[in-house]
Amino acid sequence: MRSTTVFPATTSSSGEEGSSPLVAPAMEEITEEGRTPGKDGAALMVARTERWLSSSPGTTVLRTSGVRSVMVGFVLLALLLGARRWTGLDAPSLIGNTVSIGARQRRRHHIDSTSPLLQIPFTCGNETSPHPHPPKCPGTPALPPPSTPPPLPGDDPAPSCPDYFRYIHDDLRPWRGAGITREAVERARPHAYFRLVVVGGRAYVETYRRAYQTRDVFTQWGVLQLLRRYPGRVPDLDIMFACDDPGQVRAADFPTTPSDAPPVFRYCKDALTLDIVFPDWSFWGWPEVGIRPWPQLLEEVRQENERVRWPVRQPYAFWKGNPEGYRIRHELMRCNASNGQEWNARLFTQNWHYAIQNGFKDSRIPKQCIYRYKVYVEGNAWSVSEKYILACDSPVLFVNTPFQDILSRGLVAGKHYWPINREHICKSIKFAVDWGNEHPAQAQLIGEQGSQFVREEMSMDYIYDYMLHLLTEYAKLLRYKPTVPEKAVEICTESMACPAQGMHRDCMMDSMERQVASFNPCTLPPPFTPEEAKEIADREAEVLRKVEKMEG
Repeated sequence: MRSTTVFPATTSSSGEEGSSPLVAPAMEEITEEGRTPGKDGAALMVARTERWLSSSPGTTVLRTSGVRSVMVGFVLLALLLGARRWTGLDAPSLIGNTVSIGARQRRRHHIDSTSPLLQIPFTCGNETSPHPHPPKCPGTPALPPPSTPPPLPGDDPAPSCPDYFRYIHDDLRPWRGAGITREAVERARPHAYFRLVVVGGRAYVETYRRAYQTRDVFTQWGVLQLLRRYPGRVPDLDIMFACDDPGQVRAADFPTTPSDAPPVFRYCKDALTLDIVFPDWSFWGWPEVGIRPWPQLLEEVRQENERVRWPVRQPYAFWKGNPEGYRIRHELMRCNASNGQEWNARLFTQNWHYAIQNGFKDSRIPKQCIYRYKVYVEGNAWSVSEKYILACDSPVLFVNTPFQDILSRGLVAGKHYWPINREHICKSIKFAVDWGNEHPAQAQLIGEQGSQFVREEMSMDYIYDYMLHLLTEYAKLLRYKPTVPEKAVEICTESMACPAQGMHRDCMMDSMERQVASFNPCTLPPPFTPEEAKEIADREAEVLRKVEKMEG
């Protein structure tokens, strides 16, 4: 029988509202342990991906027979589609008008409810100072799920989630048939930094090793806030979580039985790996580098956008971060003006020791919204800076990358960002800036659409709904009843926030869910069809070809 299985089609959101590129915060690149940065994959640019596939032995046939060939088609389509995003150049600025797959009127996250808000108790005893020891976790109240509020005229009573939610199906596809056994979860142990188990609405963690800074702490904190926001809705779980950067579970290691792959949750992946993508810790704050939780930071950036409007910003491309150990970033740093050559870029190395000592006064993300263009470039893998760079109403010049996180899967080339060819970065940046300065209305539109995307489609409402849907779909695949590991300890909002101090505690208090959601989560859309996946891939290929042609 012929297989036409489709795996991670790396596309992006339906192209509803745009979002705008922005600043590469100095905070962007703290990666851990000096790991080697990701290689330049041949799948980075679509044309190169196709040439690579056609030149690789045994990879030219997509329709094959038998179990082994099913997996071959699975991996091939992952390679072909995995490093791509939605491309719909709705902005007339670039290559003409197209309509993105699944495009529809902008959704509201939920319907306004008149039901009374249910406050969630929280106390540390003495509220004036942190407790030296974690308090005992309170009992879980028996709270029924809120009823669906009546729809308002013209509103969908069950609004659909953004299209990047559809990648939940792709990430879990390897286990769809056989399910996930306890043995498969145990095999994920070498990758994991911690094991998180939810039983009866209570969370337990077994720690294997500490993550860099507080990645693990704020990831766990995010799950606890999900439990507070949607009590009784998070199913029993047993997950292994990796807090480092690149995906590690290689599809090629499980060519015939993908369900044998250990399910590992992490912040990003690429088309060659089977890791399950989860929102990164910094949505709840990154205290080590002075970054507050996402809603507060967005408000600070909004105020700065109002203060310095796009037309009066400096007409260059800006990036600031740590280039050490990353070849692609060293290539980028060569784009600074030198020897009489102007590449239209203003690039700065971040001195973290100095930044910490002066309280990040020269590295504040909102204060970087003074340039018309922002550059996004990968580090060890994806970079946390991505969402901050997109928030400033400035077009993001996005250096093509194979790495996928939940945000990048939603971006539309030419609508939310301008693609930059990593094989000739300086030339590509110079052209993009020259083009934008010659077409200011169109360039400004790309910036505003990118910013709108991260503000609306990446709001905390949707982050929590993404987590809920992902964990719910994952739990459906478990072929056993999760139990609390012998060495696990219970965690709760009180046990984490009360002993915390300084900005760690500030971030937790600022990001704490204090009320039970009075509305239902958005509705999870279905998986991409093979036809949609092909259309997405073809569209991106066309966009990239046209941009290359424009660059000459």
